[in-house]
Amino acid sequence: MITILHNPRCGKSREALSLLEATGKPFEIIKYLDNPLTTAELKILIEKLKLQPIDLVRQKEAIWIDKFKEKNLTDAAIINAMADYPILIERPIIVNGFKAVIGRPIDKLTGIV
Repeated sequence: MITILHNPRCGKSREALSLLEATGKPFEIIKYLDNPLTTAELKILIEKLKLQPIDLVRQKEAIWIDKFKEKNLTDAAIINAMADYPILIERPIIVNGFKAVIGRPIDKLTGIV
């Protein structure tokens, strides 16, 4: 099953959702701001993305700049920050089985959907 971690207020996320709808394949929408991921779920997601936790962070978000930017954080602390403040998570993210990709730019999604 394909899953999209979706923020309806984000243009790129809406674009990814439209792309998924156009495929006609079944998929699940997770509005991660309304239903934040747990630290365990974030760890699994990061593994599927094949990224370091910091690579999943929206580092220009005000929360990141105000609370975390100047700190030397461990991977666990970064994951905890994303669990506490899901707005910090890059978007959109498409998960398909054991693979996941951040849809920026949107053409990154073509190999996963």
